Amino acid sequence: MSTDIKEVVKEKYGAAALRVTIGGSSCCGSAPNAGGCTDPITSNLYNESQAGEIPAEALLASLGCGNPTALAQLSPGEIVLDLGSGGGIDVLLSAKRVAPNGKAYGLDMTNEMLALARENQRKAGVRNVEFLKGEIENIPLPDNSVDVVISNCVINLSADKDRVLREAFRVLKPGGRFAVADVVVRGEVPAEIRRNMELWAGCVAGALNDYDYVAKLARAGFDSIGIEPTRVSNLEDARQFLTGTGIDVDAVAPQVAGKFISAFIRAVKPAPEGRP
Repeated sequence: MSTDIKEVVKEKYGAAALRVTIGGSSCCGSAPNAGGCTDPITSNLYNESQAGEIPAEALLASLGCGNPTALAQLSPGEIVLDLGSGGGIDVLLSAKRVAPNGKAYGLDMTNEMLALARENQRKAGVRNVEFLKGEIENIPLPDNSVDVVISNCVINLSADKDRVLREAFRVLKPGGRFAVADVVVRGEVPAEIRRNMELWAGCVAGALNDYDYVAKLARAGFDSIGIEPTRVSNLEDARQFLTGTGIDVDAVAPQVAGKFISAFIRAVKPAPEGRP
């Protein structure tokens, strides 16, 4: 991640964690209208049953674009790594699914989010969780050490996605699964969106074209790659995420409506011949 982008992301996500800590909302997550927020990418991702499994602060701090724990088909005994774990919602939900003998790691670079996540872990009483400080471009875990890599609208925030995907491949065991929620683009978008730092931090400007995502996963070594759209932005969504960015909303929103897609992205690290 370039220094400028990294600092913008750190500032936004650190501020989001602090808002939740003092009783507010991340302003990009979870429940509709939480704190007055109606973000079209990150709202309404978790059902009431899942929300009941975790502290309210974990839900309010959610800045994702999907629900990877619901789609990754986790099994008891597996080891899971969440890239960019934020307030810990997907880590805590994953930990419950891999219990009693499995473990969930959360990796985040933001001190405020890590503090919030550890407090949420304490409130939830979940023991098979470990939150790590670090960057998704340099995962602080050994080779071949996890069964599943998940992530929720975070890989698009990195300026070096190839390195992120190589690192995910490295830490996965042979046969391990990559199962992330992310924003992808179908078609071309105006250059001013790609240059806008606020939209980088908001899961939009850094999003890859769907075919680029597939190509990068293949170059990293993955196979069985698939992209499953879960939500397509419409004109009103485009107007919402462009508002307040300095971009001419009326002129640009019609150009990007239908092009930004929340998707579930799957891939597998091949196992050597003769191994399951």
